[in-house]
Amino acid sequence: MSAPTAPTAPRLDADTVRRLPKAVLHDHLDGGLRPATVVELAESAGHTLPTTDPGELAAWYVEAANSGDLVRYIATFEHTLAVMQTREGLLRTAEEYVLDLAADGVVYGEVRYAPELMLNGGLTLAEVVETVQEGLAAGMAKAAAAGTPVRVGTLLCGMRMWDRTRATADLAVAFRDAGVVGFDIAGAEDGFPPADHLDAFAHLRRENVPFTIHAGEAHGLPSIHQALQVCGAQRIGHGVRITDDIVDGKLGRLAGWVRDRRIALEMCPTSNLQTGAATSIAEHPITALKDLGFRVTLNTDNRLVSGTTMTREMTLLVEEAGWGAEDLRAVTVNAVKSAFLPFDERKALIEDVVLPGYASAL
Repeated sequence: MSAPTAPTAPRLDADTVRRLPKAVLHDHLDGGLRPATVVELAESAGHTLPTTDPGELAAWYVEAANSGDLVRYIATFEHTLAVMQTREGLLRTAEEYVLDLAADGVVYGEVRYAPELMLNGGLTLAEVVETVQEGLAAGMAKAAAAGTPVRVGTLLCGMRMWDRTRATADLAVAFRDAGVVGFDIAGAEDGFPPADHLDAFAHLRRENVPFTIHAGEAHGLPSIHQALQVCGAQRIGHGVRITDDIVDGKLGRLAGWVRDRRIALEMCPTSNLQTGAATSIAEHPITALKDLGFRVTLNTDNRLVSGTTMTREMTLLVEEAGWGAEDLRAVTVNAVKSAFLPFDERKALIEDVVLPGYASAL
């Protein structure tokens, strides 16, 4: 009598992956609009787009961002920001943001944006934040009513090239009990070190508001070191260049600090290919760092600009980097563990939502 055949793991195709619960920590509001929404809002705002066909506009974004250069990548945001200067535009884009996450199987997300980039329509910084929070709340209510609940927290970004980061940090403190869970600095990395904004970071630490910093994407190890050891970041946005401190599997002092203290790396594979921070999905540092025990998380960065979703990012790693269900579950748990939420809420998300969701989907 032959031995019973062990059950085979389900094939991780896109449909299976779509059903898996997901968590995203690094996703920009102004980089994830629906193409059709951009077209409609641009018409009412009198803003000229490269094309008014939603499908063509989506393709234009991806093509324009595939430059291998972070500065040119950032330049594509001109058109999304143009339609996010009014209450109507902010309400709609924030609500749709949440519904799009829910449709992608995301159960927890952190959305980031820079309020200072949304003042051309006459709104104040506080009014921008209030309006976005209203839109996010509407989206969460609709998603819950549809049976696909998702929780979304907000990170406010200061632009590292300018001098409003302290004002944005003040906003993060003011709205920390109204949906804002943390802070970030964004924008062109090279030439604009995070230490230029020490006043903002010191203020956030005094007020017990957590923050992440874009580092180790367009600039190398000094950027990561400064973000952590000078500014006090709790997470690192991207951080792909931490591999510069790893030789033949041996970790240098900075890489060891990042791994051993469980500092989350908010990794965005497709985006990194577009900006030249990585060469392929198969060789993206996220896999090697995962295998070395780093707390890596998987993220979309900018869904419109990169033509991506969490389902797509996961599927690419399955198909091109050999990931399995355990790997996807691990990065999802990593993300929730590193979310800017109280411990008991993170624990409940993992035990009550993420782990059961994987068990039922696979």
